[in-house]
Amino acid sequence: MKTQTGRNTRLMQALSALMVGCAGTALLAGCGGGADAASTNAGGTGTPATAPTPASSPSTWWKPIASDTWQWQLRGTVNTSYTVVIYDIDLFDNSAAAIAQLKTSGRKIVCYFSAGSSENWRPDNSHFTAADMGSPLSGWPGENWLDTRSANVRRIMATRLDLAQSKGCDGVEPDNVDGYANNTSFPLTAQDQLDYNRFLADEAHKRWLAVALKNDVGQLSDLEPSFDLAINEQCHQYSECDGYSVFISKNKPVLNAEYDAKYQNNTGGARDSLCAAAHVANMRTLVLPLQLDDTFRYSCEP
Repeated sequence: MKTQTGRNTRLMQALSALMVGCAGTALLAGCGGGADAASTNAGGTGTPATAPTPASSPSTWWKPIASDTWQWQLRGTVNTSYTVVIYDIDLFDNSAAAIAQLKTSGRKIVCYFSAGSSENWRPDNSHFTAADMGSPLSGWPGENWLDTRSANVRRIMATRLDLAQSKGCDGVEPDNVDGYANNTSFPLTAQDQLDYNRFLADEAHKRWLAVALKNDVGQLSDLEPSFDLAINEQCHQYSECDGYSVFISKNKPVLNAEYDAKYQNNTGGARDSLCAAAHVANMRTLVLPLQLDDTFRYSCEP
C-alpha cells in the first residue's frame, strides 16, 4: 500500500474511478487492454532473534538488476503464466511448494508482508500487544499502524523474515514503511523511520534475502544504499518518479504499479504516455487492479 500522507484518500478515489471507468464491462475485456505475451489472462529498538544459519549458506543474496520484469499479485490463486523475472506474492498465503514450483521455472520470488501495520487476519497477529498498535489505516479494515520502535514489533518482523527464508523466498517486500508521514498515533520521526527501515534491510540481508523499499519517496536517497530494489505505487499519477533515479543509476530495479482508470482504458492515450515515460525512466511499470488480484493486467514491457 502507498502510505504517504493523503495516500488513503487517493486510493479510495482511484477505486471509485476504476469502478466508474469499468462500469458495464467485464474487467478483463474492458479494463485490461493487454498483458505479457505468455499471459492467458490477464519505544526502543530492541534486539531481534539471530538469523538461522542454513547447512549450506549462499555467499550473498540475490541482486536484481534494473531491466528485471515483474508480476505483482497478492490475492487469489497466483497466475504463474507471465514471462517475467520477478514474482511478488504474499508471504503467508503461498506455500513453500508453490514458491519452489515458480523457482524451478526460473523466476525470482519476492514475498510481501506488512512491516508497519498489524493485519487482524494474519496467523501471528495475536503476538502484537495493545501498546504496539496505533490508529487504524483509513480505508483498510482490520489494519492498524504499528509502533516500529517497539522491540516486540521488531521481533515479530524478524520471525517473518525467518519464515520468508524457510519458504525459499529470494527477497521480501516489507510494506507500510513510511508511518512517520502518516497519522499513526505514535510520535514517529523521520529518523525513527530510517532506523526501522535499515533494521529491516539488515535483518533481511542476514538471511540472504534481497529487500525492496516500498514507497517512502521522501527517504529514497537516504535508504537506497541499504535496499536492493524499489517498489512504488502511483508515482506517475502523482509526479513522484524523479527521485527513483538514485536506484536506477545503481542498476537497481524500480518496479511501479499504477491503478487509475485512465491508464486501464487508455483514455486520451494516457496509457501510451505512461509507458513512454516509464521507458524513458527505465522503470518497469504495470497497470493493475487496486486489489492486486489477477482480474486484469497491462504491462508496459513489450
